[in-house]
Amino acid sequence: MSSLSLRSVVFGPSTSPHCRRLVAASFSGTISASVSQLSSRPRQARPSYPNSVPDVRLGSSSSKAKMVSPPPNSEPPLHKMGYFPNMTMALPSESGEFRRVLWTGRYSQVVIMTVPMGGDIGDEVHTVDQILTFTSGTGLAQVGSDEQAVKAGDMVIVPAGTRHQFLNKGPTPLILYTVYSPAEHKATAVHKTMEEGDREEEGIDEPPPWSQRSKKENEDERWVG
Repeated sequence: MSSLSLRSVVFGPSTSPHCRRLVAASFSGTISASVSQLSSRPRQARPSYPNSVPDVRLGSSSSKAKMVSPPPNSEPPLHKMGYFPNMTMALPSESGEFRRVLWTGRYSQVVIMTVPMGGDIGDEVHTVDQILTFTSGTGLAQVGSDEQAVKAGDMVIVPAGTRHQFLNKGPTPLILYTVYSPAEHKATAVHKTMEEGDREEEGIDEPPPWSQRSKKENEDERWVG
């Protein structure tokens, strides 16, 4: 550092070597003292930012995000947006209900499910297509003759008419949202347990008639198009 700094010092042609050494020593001592003072200063703490983005990773236990959903529709949906904030980042079921219908359309239905530790959704076959997206926990998907370990962020598709089962294999609830196409459950269905859902499925938990109409019927009646 001293040799680099001395380049900025201009000596006259008659400056003796002795004077040059004195100037160099003095200059070097000044720099050393300055560096020492800077090193002894306490480091300032890194500033905190209270408005920074919180940790809302999939399945994160520290996630503060909450899913706020509007009441389910019991009538055919209007031509308006259905909006569900934090759907894939927050734990979507705060109450731990086994099944809750969120939205029912003319050709599909969105449902939230929470499978408790050691539980499952029950071995079943639907006459509709089903798409399941997992938001928390770990489990095992059994679809037809296939098996697949699943975790938060995974999606599984179950074609209509295919026997399937999903089991919770982790230490926390297995939480997912599923899309049926067309609707499979009553538009306002809420089942606190799998057993409650099984009881209601016998004649009570039926999808609304308007969700079972064909595309042609809806077009002929000018509900769509």
